[in-house]
Amino acid sequence: MHLDSLLELIGRDAPLFTEDLRKHEQTLAAEIADSRFLVVGGAGSIGGAVVRELFAKNPRALHVIDMSENNLAELVRDLRASLGYTTDDFHAYCFDVLGPEFDAFAHATAQEGKGYDYVLNFSALKHVRSEKDPFTLMRLIDVNVFLTKKLLDFSRSIGAKKFFCVSTDKAANPVNMMGASKRIMEMFLLDEASRTAVSTARFANVAFSDGSLPYAWTQRIQKRQPIAAPNDIRRYFVTGREGAQLCLFSILQGSDREIYFPKLSENLHLITFLSMAERYLKSIGYEPVACESEDEARRRVDELAAEKKWPCFFFKTDTTGEKDFEEFYTDGEKVDWDRYAELGVVQNEAFARREQLDAFQDSIDSMKRSKAWTKSDLLRAFSELLPDFAHKETGKTLDNRM
Repeated sequence: MHLDSLLELIGRDAPLFTEDLRKHEQTLAAEIADSRFLVVGGAGSIGGAVVRELFAKNPRALHVIDMSENNLAELVRDLRASLGYTTDDFHAYCFDVLGPEFDAFAHATAQEGKGYDYVLNFSALKHVRSEKDPFTLMRLIDVNVFLTKKLLDFSRSIGAKKFFCVSTDKAANPVNMMGASKRIMEMFLLDEASRTAVSTARFANVAFSDGSLPYAWTQRIQKRQPIAAPNDIRRYFVTGREGAQLCLFSILQGSDREIYFPKLSENLHLITFLSMAERYLKSIGYEPVACESEDEARRRVDELAAEKKWPCFFFKTDTTGEKDFEEFYTDGEKVDWDRYAELGVVQNEAFARREQLDAFQDSIDSMKRSKAWTKSDLLRAFSELLPDFAHKETGKTLDNRM
């Protein structure tokens, strides 16, 4: 999708961070060209966007790991077809960092003695719907928390200058277990100082990223199915490239224990999913038609499509874990507002004791050994670390929606 069209869909006429990029672009490019990068989860929407930004600036080495064979193949095709062969030491690996393959990879890296200057982690289970059952929820904890910890330990073992892991706006005062898992991830990241600095970023929804609701609308149109959207939820949206640029500022300029986020401005404002859905349909030549039920919307696809119209079901949110509003920092966090024009920086001291984090990990490990745990067990473990965690449980999940 062309940038101007994408910006129009999210209610903007200009990209973010232009002033900050203009001021720092040469410094960022010089650091990239002189550094070796390992990017985990590099074939996803944001990871892929970061890989593209890095690749274009010809780093000394750029290695990418991702579990998705298809996404990884498409990433390489896209880079070769658009940018060619600017980076000589480029390699794409397909395996799970939580598996034994990464242990062998880490051993080989140590044996070769080359290592990485920057280790970046974009692996995440990011859907609120992932907390619908205790098994998927355990996988969410493994990926969002313990995979991150494993990569942090690896980064420290090879003497990397920076470890970066993407967070989420939903980690600030979380109301769902996905957001809470990211907050706990931040606690593990920021618990102690070391030679390897750690930084992260919280940002808004990435417009039309893989798996997102707007991306789902594109799939519904291709499959001649109705689209659905909540009519009472408003969110901030950034483009994939803006998300990548925010991450790169944090990666390359962030000090230890800093969290970067986009400042709110006239360029970054809340937009409803309903409004965005209507704009999307009009952009592809269809008039949206609101239906009273999912059944009506499914039934009327052929009838309305023949008239260049499209059935929509807009509904009031009643599913577990949906946050009423988004925020990038909490009242208790110290924020540097002056360093950048459009970026804010949360500056942290360690905000969890090591014994608390060890107790959380021991609790999760004990559940795994027992081969039996419930969502309530996991929620109890979360609450031990996050006593103010205001989990919103309604008994319904997004799988109850179209």
